Amino acid sequence: MKNGNTTSYFILLGLFNHTEAKLFLFVMVVTTSFTSLVGNAFMIFLIHQDARLHTPMYFLLSQLSLMDMMLVSTIVPKMVTDYLTGEKFISPAGCGLQIFFFITLGGGECFLLAAMSYDRYVAVCHPLRYPILMNWQLCLRMTLGSWVLGAADGLMQAAATLSFPFCDAHEINHFFCEAPTLVRLACADTFVFEYVMYICCVLMLLVPFSLILISYSLILAAVLQMRFREARKKAFTTCSSHLSVVVLFYGAAIFTYMQPKSYRSAHHDKVVSVFYTIFTPILNPLIYSLRNREVKLALRKCLGQCSALSHD
Repeated sequence: MKNGNTTSYFILLGLFNHTEAKLFLFVMVVTTSFTSLVGNAFMIFLIHQDARLHTPMYFLLSQLSLMDMMLVSTIVPKMVTDYLTGEKFISPAGCGLQIFFFITLGGGECFLLAAMSYDRYVAVCHPLRYPILMNWQLCLRMTLGSWVLGAADGLMQAAATLSFPFCDAHEINHFFCEAPTLVRLACADTFVFEYVMYICCVLMLLVPFSLILISYSLILAAVLQMRFREARKKAFTTCSSHLSVVVLFYGAAIFTYMQPKSYRSAHHDKVVSVFYTIFTPILNPLIYSLRNREVKLALRKCLGQCSALSHD
């Protein structure tokens, strides 16, 4: 490959190459990823099977689980294959697909979490008008909008990133193709692209995050005015589980995509990326199942039916 020419492949240096406990980290990542896939798949199954969970809130939750499953499936299989085979090559097309799916799913989650915060705001602040303010038509529109906006951003970033000529140093110090990391290898002025990407991050991260903060500020004000302790406890339990997911996801994403370039390092990017591509997806089913009464009841019902079938 010549300097400034397009490359026929990239080399992903991976996650484990600079650590002594390679095998331990590898097993931990694989175990976590597998548990995440099983947990999110089981959450989708529960929501589909139990009629009590056929509400807009749980439909949005099932979409969150689906996005998390696809996110793990986009990143982890390639990383595991590279570690086991020692072949760390990835084609520009493969790189582009990883960027597209990663941004589509990550951006989609940003808007989906905002939709979920609106759902909780209506449920707590306007419970009698919930069927009107949060009807199925609006729920489906918000879900579709989350997927479409995420895909539009993913397509734009993947196409723009791969349009640059890349230098001889075609080694990507990461475990998957992420746009900010790949842009560092470009042999061209990337200022305009980075500026546009920053604007996209403001739209995809800060705008939904601001809407979420507004929703939960109104929810908190409403909860504090509730007279009954049990009602306050139920509202806090339901909303705190969603807020936990929001803080974990947005905190890591803002750190990666909105941090000034001069303060960034490849090592920090990898650590934070592990957090929101591998560890955050496993937390969603755990948080919602352990802190949600309806999900726990659905789980007990499902386990009871399985036990009854096994004794027949």
